[in-house]
Amino acid sequence: MNEKLQALADRFDEVSELLTEPEIVNDSARYTELMKEYSKLSPIAEKYREYLQAKAENTEARELMEEGGLDEEMREMVAEQLSDSAERMASIDEELKIMLLPKDPNDDKNVIVEIRGGAGGEESALFAGSLFRMYSMYAASKNWKIDIMHSNATELGGYKEITFSVEGAGAYSRLKYESGVHRVQRVPETESQGRIHTSTVTVAVLPEAEEVELEINEERDIRMEVFRSSGAGGQHINKTSSAVRLIHIPTGTVVECQNERSQFQNREKAMKMLRAKLYDEKVREQKEAIASDRRSQVGTGDRSEKIRTYNFPESRISDHRIKLTLYKLDSFLNGSLDEVIDALALAERTAQLAEGENS
Repeated sequence: MNEKLQALADRFDEVSELLTEPEIVNDSARYTELMKEYSKLSPIAEKYREYLQAKAENTEARELMEEGGLDEEMREMVAEQLSDSAERMASIDEELKIMLLPKDPNDDKNVIVEIRGGAGGEESALFAGSLFRMYSMYAASKNWKIDIMHSNATELGGYKEITFSVEGAGAYSRLKYESGVHRVQRVPETESQGRIHTSTVTVAVLPEAEEVELEINEERDIRMEVFRSSGAGGQHINKTSSAVRLIHIPTGTVVECQNERSQFQNREKAMKMLRAKLYDEKVREQKEAIASDRRSQVGTGDRSEKIRTYNFPESRISDHRIKLTLYKLDSFLNGSLDEVIDALALAERTAQLAEGENS
């Protein structure tokens, strides 16, 4: 591992020097490429320097102890330095192991998120709206951009389904942990007896696919249908057939987009959604082929397939994958997701480390 770390540290120094050269600065494409590499290498190089510093202090203390001739006070100071530096080396070593784990190739991608009501009827649709609001607020805190691609709203302000894109640095690396069934337990506004109802909402998070990653023969493989946009009613319903439905003939995958006023814009967004779905399926099949697909996506929407429970009477969020429970429901639904997402990311990295050590 030390050889690999030293090679990365050397490359970091090399990239740092290259970024100061005039010909690189004047080449925007090359400069951007090197800046991305600099950003990736910087935390590793900095952490490795911390390790080398702790190692140097440990070596110095060990040599002083072996030489002898120290008075009692000095011996205590050197012994403390020896112990402290050894602890820091061990701690930094674990951090470096995690930093060197293979990165998910999709982590830097934008995402397309699909939220659909599951069990629970109108109450499920209302909670789908709550989840959309939650992700919108989380995206705003990260300076990410959200764009609604398709929605099917209900009269009470919920969503039977809503699809939206999230654009921003590291969007997939954070939101990928949200895929699955979300269960809500609360008293609906329409419940006169005050009984707690249980409903479910499914969330799918798909990495956005570029054209170079997935080749689609649009003339042969895509059938397009147009129809009038629909919604909860009112002036926003289109009177022209601008909504677009795309069917991928080889797989039967269907996507719809109706939120833009023009047929062209809706088709463009629908193609993005279709590419993301087909790419996600391609990646899933590859993972299954090598028996490394540890996460399921949405499932059927049944309550038993839950990844997280939102309990309103107790103001509780429980993530069942890592057995984490927090009593911060209000702040969580207002977009404060990082505590749970950080814990999920740590659990994933820990599992990867364990797999590496056992293989």
